[in-house]
Amino acid sequence: MSEDRLNIKNDQVESPEVNPERPAEGTDEQKKKDAALQAIQQLGQTNVPQLESNVFCMSIIGQVEGHLVMPPHNKTTKYEHIIPQIVAVEQNPKIEGMVVILNTVGGDVEAGLAIAEMIASMSKPTVSIVLGGGHSIGVPIAVAADTSFIAETATMTVHPVRLTGLVIGVPQTFEYLEKMQDRVIRFVSRHSNVTEEKFRELMFRTGDLARDIGTNVIGKDAVKYGLIDRVGGISDALAELNRMIAESKGEILQ
Repeated sequence: MSEDRLNIKNDQVESPEVNPERPAEGTDEQKKKDAALQAIQQLGQTNVPQLESNVFCMSIIGQVEGHLVMPPHNKTTKYEHIIPQIVAVEQNPKIEGMVVILNTVGGDVEAGLAIAEMIASMSKPTVSIVLGGGHSIGVPIAVAADTSFIAETATMTVHPVRLTGLVIGVPQTFEYLEKMQDRVIRFVSRHSNVTEEKFRELMFRTGDLARDIGTNVIGKDAVKYGLIDRVGGISDALAELNRMIAESKGEILQ
């Protein structure tokens, strides 16, 4: 093949079109864009630059999901996701404290108690803050922290343990409910300033909830009853957590 024919043939070969606005697949820039797109699809937001923090933020949002999977339209917090995070916080030497943000309607009793017990048994300082609502099994989770806060407009619903679905009408079923309820009452009274008698009174009060028994406690009332330690916002909670971290390290914050 002559040199001229070779040049003509090479000229006829079309080079692949390159979109200058889109980086080639596999490049670092494209990988970052794909990661950002995936974050938007999963979390509804992009990954923003974050300061390396010594505080871990854990959120208990929506319904606490236990052994039964909730319908897809329900916003849930899965306890099998929360428990490994608590273990990781306890083991990670870079994390010195944890803040728990609650806006939950409650949910599975045993799953909620499992989360609460793990928070209460941590060696690192913990602070909880109820924003919006910390209802039902959210109450033990809120009081499990070393110090608990509640926003002035936030509410907490205290009511007896309920079962959904088929209930076998035998004495053993009601004894099981009674024992489960006692577990919740003992845990709350042990980790807050409310007495068992007062908590039972709030739990079985009639008139506060339409067609039901229980009490809806708002902001300052939660502190008055001894359920929550203080009324405050996120800045108050973080300031208290930083104070406890400094105290655990033997430092003094001005």
